[in-house]
Amino acid sequence: MATDRPIDDGAAPAGRLRAAAARVPAVAALVEPGTRPAGAPPSPRRRRAPGRSRFKLVAAVRHNRKATAGALILLFFLVLAVFPGQIAPYNPSALAFSPGLGPSGTHWLGTTSQGQDIYSQLIWGTRQSLIIAFAAGGLATTLSVLIGVTSAYLGGVADGVLSLVTDVLLVIPVFPLIIVIAAYLKGAGTLDIIIVLGALGWSYGARQLRSQVLSLRKREFLEAARVRGETSSYIILTEIMPTLTSLIVATFLGSAVYAVLTAAGLQFVGLGNPNAMSWGTMLYWAQNNEALSAGMPLWAIMPGVFVALLGAGFALMNYAFDEISNPALRPVRRIGRAPFVSESDLSLAAASPGGGTGRPEQRSSDG
Repeated sequence: MATDRPIDDGAAPAGRLRAAAARVPAVAALVEPGTRPAGAPPSPRRRRAPGRSRFKLVAAVRHNRKATAGALILLFFLVLAVFPGQIAPYNPSALAFSPGLGPSGTHWLGTTSQGQDIYSQLIWGTRQSLIIAFAAGGLATTLSVLIGVTSAYLGGVADGVLSLVTDVLLVIPVFPLIIVIAAYLKGAGTLDIIIVLGALGWSYGARQLRSQVLSLRKREFLEAARVRGETSSYIILTEIMPTLTSLIVATFLGSAVYAVLTAAGLQFVGLGNPNAMSWGTMLYWAQNNEALSAGMPLWAIMPGVFVALLGAGFALMNYAFDEISNPALRPVRRIGRAPFVSESDLSLAAASPGGGTGRPEQRSSDG
């Protein structure tokens, strides 16, 4: 005959749970964190879906009007740069036409003072301008990521030295320095312009990336990676870099805008290769031949318009990625407010026939 065992009312609840867990293995997983019942398969490790953050970024870009407009502009110029021979009707360097012709069906933008087709020069000049934008922007962005992320994550002496170099470049007026270097090179080519712009245009992006990584350095997922014994390179490449994707893209777009405008300015003042086919050299030759006063205004206007359009495309994409990476910059949708009703209106509505419904009482037809 079973006898009832006395119950110790003073026993702690945790002690009673552990006693039950000793008899029932399934309870052990609930009482002791990190344990599982004997013979149970190990719980699968939760992994982030591959490409999930990438798909979120693409969806955010698709739903942003600035990004859509900027992408269409960049796509237009990319087509011109990739297929100039199929789009331009003539050789841009051929002196085969009468000089100073106006716009016509044969020459849409007219000809230069040397008899070259302006429209063909404009199409072929797109390629070099885009090469400078992407190459110089990519070089500046690479330096920004290396210096900004490394200095913020390592800290200490490395952070102090790299921050000092960054602050010096932020203080120094870079454009006059670029002019001095380009003048020293005497007719700088495309590669020289790319190296100069990339080597001197990384400081602002590095400062932004450093600030972002400093805010992430003490987060739980980074602490967990350090506890697991992961190396610094693994933590930077696998844990930190994916969270900086939108900011890195915004840094690249800003550097590309700066490269386009600066390269066109250098070539316009004669510090580039005057024989290169680009929008800056078109402006240089148009200014030297006084195109505006000589009846060839499109020779000077259209390269400037294309430079402005390309810069606007990069700028719109840059603003869009700034909004994606920083929610505080996103536009707020205004919700329509309900009309204001005063207390006097409510009292009049309540006293009106129909019980405040705003409709007069319906009389009965029975008389």
